[in-house]
Amino acid sequence: MASLQQTSISLQSKLLPSSQLPRALPSLNLSFSATFPSLKLTTSRPLQGGARMSATAASSYATALADVAKSNNSLETTSSDVEKVEKVFSDTQVLDFFANPTVDILKKRQVLDEIVKSSELQPHTANFLNILVDAKRIDLIKEISKEFEMVYNKLTDTELAVVSSVVPLESQHLAQIAKQVQKLTGAKNVRIKTKIDPSLVAGFTIRYGNSGSKLIDMSVKKQLEEIAAQLEVGDIQLV
Repeated sequence: MASLQQTSISLQSKLLPSSQLPRALPSLNLSFSATFPSLKLTTSRPLQGGARMSATAASSYATALADVAKSNNSLETTSSDVEKVEKVFSDTQVLDFFANPTVDILKKRQVLDEIVKSSELQPHTANFLNILVDAKRIDLIKEISKEFEMVYNKLTDTELAVVSSVVPLESQHLAQIAKQVQKLTGAKNVRIKTKIDPSLVAGFTIRYGNSGSKLIDMSVKKQLEEIAAQLEVGDIQLV
């Protein structure tokens, strides 16, 4: 986590306005097709059709990355890489820089090299990011991360459970939640993601299943809503 924070701070000094970039820079001849052969068709033509096509593209990229990770027995490490990348690109300044068509490709690769080094990403993950930059699809990185997570979960028979609470829960409580989700779903593995949600007042909620379709609500907010419904009160304010 510390290395990611340092990366974000360091990148801020390197994300220069396009007016400060050199106008003529030599292009680099990089070929990644040998590493990601299934991406040949995806990157050779522009994608159209709005959100639906973007989702299809994100799924194709995520599947290709998972295939490479599976082939070299690095699925777990690649999953960790994807989480790191998602955190770095959650900074809108970083994402806007790479999505900006006026920024020279060589400048983008230089900043990308720094991200790769500071985040200690695997070579094939670095190559993958270069493909997205070259294909002008880096704007899909958030969707690709979500799609990769779903592919990873399917390949490893892992059930994702998102636990939301007002304050961080103790590790033993999260372990108990994982066991309960495993019992409910029959999954081989359970992966817990935590979120802080002050609106819950107290307690916690658990979302799992396909796209978080199932919910276990143990929050005080839910209890207050039930009381309000029984009393036919539209709004309850705590004093």
